Amino acid sequence: MPEQQNIEYKQSWHDDYLKWVCGFANAQGGIIYIGKDDTGQVVGVENYKRLMDDIPNKIRDTMGITAEVNLHQEREHFFIEIVAQPYSVPISLRGKYYYRSGSTKHELTGASLNEFLLRKSGRTWDDVIEPRATYDDIDEKAFKSYLLMSKEKGRLPDVEGLTTEEIFDKLRLTEKGQLKRAAIILFGKDPGRFYPSTFVKIGRFINDNTDLRFQEVEEGNLIVLLRNVLAQLNHKFLIHPIEFEGMYRVEKGEYPVPAIREMLLNALVHRNYMGAQTQIRVYDDKISSWNDGLLPEGISLESLKRSHSSKPRNPIIADVCFKGGLIDTWGRGTIKIIDTCKAAELPEPELTERDGGFLVTLFKDNLTEEKLQKLGLNQRQVKAVLYVKEKGKITNLQYLEVNDGITDRTALRDLDILIENGILRRVGEKKATYYELINVG
Repeated sequence: MPEQQNIEYKQSWHDDYLKWVCGFANAQGGIIYIGKDDTGQVVGVENYKRLMDDIPNKIRDTMGITAEVNLHQEREHFFIEIVAQPYSVPISLRGKYYYRSGSTKHELTGASLNEFLLRKSGRTWDDVIEPRATYDDIDEKAFKSYLLMSKEKGRLPDVEGLTTEEIFDKLRLTEKGQLKRAAIILFGKDPGRFYPSTFVKIGRFINDNTDLRFQEVEEGNLIVLLRNVLAQLNHKFLIHPIEFEGMYRVEKGEYPVPAIREMLLNALVHRNYMGAQTQIRVYDDKISSWNDGLLPEGISLESLKRSHSSKPRNPIIADVCFKGGLIDTWGRGTIKIIDTCKAAELPEPELTERDGGFLVTLFKDNLTEEKLQKLGLNQRQVKAVLYVKEKGKITNLQYLEVNDGITDRTALRDLDILIENGILRRVGEKKATYYELINVG
């Protein structure tokens, strides 16, 4: 069995592996095998008798916890099994905290450590009281705008006749009369005064990340940011070709408005507010949004493309946004982004984890005949790519039918070039082989 999230193989013991024990104890628990190679094959461990005494003692003395340490034998080789159970309280090793995520161990520091300690105490960052804040710091205009949105959706309990303080209490934005951090993020007049990285930075790039032409910064609470960032993108960063249908002028955006909106909401609701600012990058052929904070444990990149559990980093912020009709609570935000792009016949968005955060990238429709010709494709290849765009895939036989009169060798050569250029990918083998599109930048 290969190494995985809760299994680690080591050929010999080193005290540095106490970090792995600590990481497992702070996560979901796990097993470390001493005397196995990277593939899980038993190679044996020397001094196993001494290690059977030393390892439990070192775990107890350095971390204050116990772990099950077992000796096993396979043929003439002995190996040791260390079973680390998950702990509900944070475990440190000589004052440092480690965490197992996926198949890697990393030290928790800064914002990540703060978030981890809060989670272990049964709280989240947005659930903590902000003692510096009063109701004078609340933007009444943004709050009234929120109440109108929530009334349209009918998700907010009856608040007719209640004061702002009483409604905040219903929304769990206060504790013993004091405002929580969530209240400042959602409705604060100047959230940046309390938490410096709450703003959104928007940049217009041409060829790559080094070719910045201009940028803007939007500040304010979540309600204000949602409105102003979308307006800024429309007025300065995105091009809107105008079409006419009958007597009416129709604004047709480069990207589906619901996809842009969900992308921004995802960044604002689920970001780590003690980390870096939210960043939106606009290019000629794509737009991306990055927010600080990796995916919650148990949620993979692949699961974001299907129905999955909702595990918000900021549950109070998420709940208030749900009651306002901004989001739902079923983990469908990323699915909406993908589905609306698909409905607009755009390439599938990319969802990735990068630089300690989450990145969403939307692509323009670059599969026009003019664009494909500029890429150097011949007419046969252009016809085939447009066929795949419409049908979803193409086989060798269909390539021959689309380009009547060519040989099998020509078809295979054309398809190989499309694969080499990163336009198509080959799926399946032999008679089951077909070709599908890859995002074209």
